Amino acid sequence: MSLTVRIITPDKTVWDSGAEEVILPSTTGQLGILKGHAPLLSALDIGVMRVREDKDWVAIALMGGFAEVENDNLTILVNGAERGSEINLEEARSAYEKAQARFNEVQGSDNRQEKLQAEQSLRKTRALFQAAGGMVKV
Repeated sequence: MSLTVRIITPDKTVWDSGAEEVILPSTTGQLGILKGHAPLLSALDIGVMRVREDKDWVAIALMGGFAEVENDNLTILVNGAERGSEINLEEARSAYEKAQARFNEVQGSDNRQEKLQAEQSLRKTRALFQAAGGMVKV
């Protein structure tokens, strides 16, 4: 028996299947979930979730939300999610590079809202790019 994993967004169910292991981008760092995990409720950050089915890992970009673990059921409620296999790598790379340039551009600005929007855009495009298989320099 494995974990039952459901990823639900406001407009669709992105994943509803079993998994052997899940790694989540929680707000306090990476969180690993295996069968038999203790009950848990955690806030999720924008980032890449990894799901292991048998020996294969599937990357899914998450746009923040919550995860609940109970009785080998993992329910993830997020603002948005997209499987890495459904993301065009070149489009994701381009969007990430534009967001990085915009983020760098507003760093000298006194406009706090502009800085926060640029940072949020950068985090989202980075998650999509990484889920699609892109490598991000740190």
